[in-house]
Amino acid sequence: MSIPKTAQRLSLIRSDIRGPLYEEALRMEREGKKVLKLNTGNPASFGFTAPESVRRALTEEMERATAYCDVKGMKNAREAILSYHLSRGLKGIREEDVFLSNGVSEMVQMITLATLEPGDQILLPCPNYSLWENCAHLAGAKPVFYRCDEENGWIPDVDDIQKKITRSTRAILVINPNNPTGAIYPEAVLKQITRLAEEHGLMIFSDEIYDRLIIDPTPFVSTASLSENVLCVTFNGLSKSHIVCGWRSGWSVLSGPEEKKKVLREALMKLASMRLCAGALPQLTVPAALADPHSTQSMLIPGGRLYEQRETTCSVLESIDGIDFVKNHAAFYLFPKLDKEKFGIVNDTQFALDLLHAKGVLIIPGSGFAHPGNDHFRIVMLPEKEVLKKAMTELGDFLSGYKQK
Repeated sequence: MSIPKTAQRLSLIRSDIRGPLYEEALRMEREGKKVLKLNTGNPASFGFTAPESVRRALTEEMERATAYCDVKGMKNAREAILSYHLSRGLKGIREEDVFLSNGVSEMVQMITLATLEPGDQILLPCPNYSLWENCAHLAGAKPVFYRCDEENGWIPDVDDIQKKITRSTRAILVINPNNPTGAIYPEAVLKQITRLAEEHGLMIFSDEIYDRLIIDPTPFVSTASLSENVLCVTFNGLSKSHIVCGWRSGWSVLSGPEEKKKVLREALMKLASMRLCAGALPQLTVPAALADPHSTQSMLIPGGRLYEQRETTCSVLESIDGIDFVKNHAAFYLFPKLDKEKFGIVNDTQFALDLLHAKGVLIIPGSGFAHPGNDHFRIVMLPEKEVLKKAMTELGDFLSGYKQK
């Protein structure tokens, strides 16, 4: 029997979030061991529920979703998305610039396939959510990582971005608020990035899926609002803010010069038509969700779950010798740093595996986010605060006697 051959392009694809460490956690669970999985940002797995406004919109209008809808998405959903991004300061956008998708993940793959050729380069932040690196590889392009400065609150190093622009560069990715660091980028830095893009004729891809999950009173500015001369694709969705990850509700909005938008719209229409339409059921909920910011905001204020879970996690981590971190201002991720010399760490994946075996706590190493150095890891702060307190205490206990080399 011959062994089927798979495409060479897949050799570059990786997902540490659901990779070997996750598989090991599942194996442990099958053996009856308890594992706290802090690997993925999936709020419903930790008792969060979708708002009543979203549930009602789904059940009351279900019959409208039984047929294929418009290739770009349902009209009232696109109108709601358009209104939302106009309120974020985007200019010159119209309903035809909005494309709905089966989660942001699908739209990222569509955009990279539509805009990147083999040999092209795309500038990605470091650390970086692996979806973008993977989609660049699938398009045949080369991901080039620019530095985000931990000592400056994980803000992009604009000088480093400028140094890494070449004749092959086609786009700059901004993830704001950021995954995995929870950083929010200042307007001044975003303006510098848009100026670079305009100067070099580059596109900007701005992943803003966490823009409604801002915990502290930190100003958020949508990248596309800062320039009408740059072709910008803004990505967003309901998965995190309205606790509907499994519904796969995402979208993109094209902004910038009309002649450039027109070319990209036509390319996206080809790809969107191939999949017939995005799932219609979640589209029913978009207008109701965007009209209901209160359910999301209630999680982010003192007394709210996300706020209290962050405070508890940070409080315990501050007491652990050998860990340093920048407190997140948005989302529900933390990206702490380990003292490599103290713990003798040469392999961050091994560190995560050792922690999993010893304490039953699954975290993702920094290398899973293309971060060099073997000295960082990501925590998902979604369990109840008492569960997180116990897990972080267990981490501290584990590190008190840990030495890798």
